[in-house]
Amino acid sequence: MTREQYILATQQNSLPRTEHPQFYPVGIYGWRKRCLYFFVLLLLVTMIVNLAMTIWILKVMNFTVDGMGNLRVTKKGIRLEGISEFLLPLYVKEIHSRKDSPLVLQSDRNVTVNARNHMGQLTGQLTVGADAVEAQCKRFEVRASDGGKVLFSADEDEIVIGADRLKVTGTEGAVFGHSVETPHIRAEPSQDLKLESPTRSLVMEAPRGVQVSAAAGDLKATCRKELHLQSTEGEIFLNADTIRLGNLPMGSFSSSSSFSSSSSPSSSAPRQTIYELCACPNGKLYLSPAGAGSTCQSSSNICLWS
Repeated sequence: MTREQYILATQQNSLPRTEHPQFYPVGIYGWRKRCLYFFVLLLLVTMIVNLAMTIWILKVMNFTVDGMGNLRVTKKGIRLEGISEFLLPLYVKEIHSRKDSPLVLQSDRNVTVNARNHMGQLTGQLTVGADAVEAQCKRFEVRASDGGKVLFSADEDEIVIGADRLKVTGTEGAVFGHSVETPHIRAEPSQDLKLESPTRSLVMEAPRGVQVSAAAGDLKATCRKELHLQSTEGEIFLNADTIRLGNLPMGSFSSSSSFSSSSSPSSSAPRQTIYELCACPNGKLYLSPAGAGSTCQSSSNICLWS
């Protein structure tokens, strides 16, 4: 036996031996164990509640593979079905409705559409309010359905109406505060055309002429005071089968070459049926009884008192 074996054998024999061996428990016992089970149970309940809430939110919001609720994500963009409410500003490139339904923009106060440039500056604005529809831009245009012809355009310099016909149906007609330039003005068929200035004058001007024509009716010019027909470089041409000048003053001719301003010849003289049209030096016209020769005299009192 070696020395190391001898020492080991003597040490084992010298240890005291007990009849009942002692056991030392390993783990968590008592109130610690109960607290651990309570926290595990609480965590399990929380996980179950979260899972139930998640499933409920998915069902209420209608989450699908294509989108959420009325919102669908497609290859061309985002598609909204039904009524959608936006609480904050919406920035989009294009908005259009379905082919079989209109696009409705609704607000409790007004609807404002703004257009900005790359620097963020406002270049155009369209506001639809309760009292008015306002458009703020450099140029406003209304085009035909094909997008080619401009029906209405307005800017700072002029307003252009490109429609074939401008129709005013108001009972008061159209009121213009300043001059009007147009190549043609006509009324509806079987309707009268009336140009009126109630308190001021009415002027029609054209550098190459003004033509007033009544193809199937009368042409009347009525005024309270004087009616002037003036041609600075040309002539006044009256072309008609019959030309009548009514209410001309009438004088009488005597052998002494004197005229009287009586309105009718003497009752004893034969009835005069033919008269001569005379003109005073100032251009005034009057009638004189026709005779064998001319009965017009420049010294007539009609010419002197005119």
